[in-house]
Amino acid sequence: MISRALDRSEPILVTGATGKVGSHLVPRLLTQGFQVRALARPGPNVQKLRVQGAEIVEGDLLQVESLDPALKGVGTVVHLAAFFRGATPEQAREVNLAGTERLAALARKAGVKKFIFASTSTVYPPGLNRPAREGDSPSPEPPSASYPASKVAAEAKLMELDREEGLGLCILRLGFVYGEGDRHVWEIIPHLAGWNPARRMHSVHHADVGQAVIRALLGGTRGGKVYNIADDAPITLLELTRLAREPGPPAERFTLPFDSWEGLMDTRRAREELGFRPIYPSCYSALDAGTF
Repeated sequence: MISRALDRSEPILVTGATGKVGSHLVPRLLTQGFQVRALARPGPNVQKLRVQGAEIVEGDLLQVESLDPALKGVGTVVHLAAFFRGATPEQAREVNLAGTERLAALARKAGVKKFIFASTSTVYPPGLNRPAREGDSPSPEPPSASYPASKVAAEAKLMELDREEGLGLCILRLGFVYGEGDRHVWEIIPHLAGWNPARRMHSVHHADVGQAVIRALLGGTRGGKVYNIADDAPITLLELTRLAREPGPPAERFTLPFDSWEGLMDTRRAREELGFRPIYPSCYSALDAGTF
């Protein structure tokens, strides 16, 4: 099935609109003239979305009664909502898998023509000895990791729905998202204490997440396609630590074993089919531009 290019007269439903990715994406969509409807839980960030020009439907993936009103008249869903750090395996599956499956099934029933799903580079296994490609079988390491495991399961279910019912599915596997004052890049450093400082992280700036989503929205992409979205220059943990002005890691951590290709992605498909070119090819270019 070929997903049609977006009809701008139809609203786009964005889930996770108040989250780290969504709060940066929604203003970009509005600036580009898209009608945005945000599915969001009540809270202080909802008013900010409303002031920016988004239509608000209060609810979330676990409030089934909120989904049909959110989907009414929608042409495209951009599904960002997820339970990330701190989720138990049960919570991750309920939100990231069951919630996604429920939303997609109701979206198809409502006549949605395109379903863009934000996934993650962490679905890929180590040991490929090259950057991961979209055709590689997702298999996160360790298999018990709640967040990537739930994303793998959600991807599989969406692919099944797309094959059976024509969901107009487009999956964007994002590198580590950063930029524009997002503190997440600094918050993650303590969680990487078991990494060799020479290990690299493939990142993507919020501006480039926005670019990728907009290109997927406007393009008539084939349903069921997956795209790796990341910058051109993965950064080492040591470099990231220095940018954060954190103390240097102890010498013994440089002896820790690591896979030099783990977490890196081949982005050729996005370049060739979506025309994706990073606005910020590296963390350093974002730093120089004052938008790190």
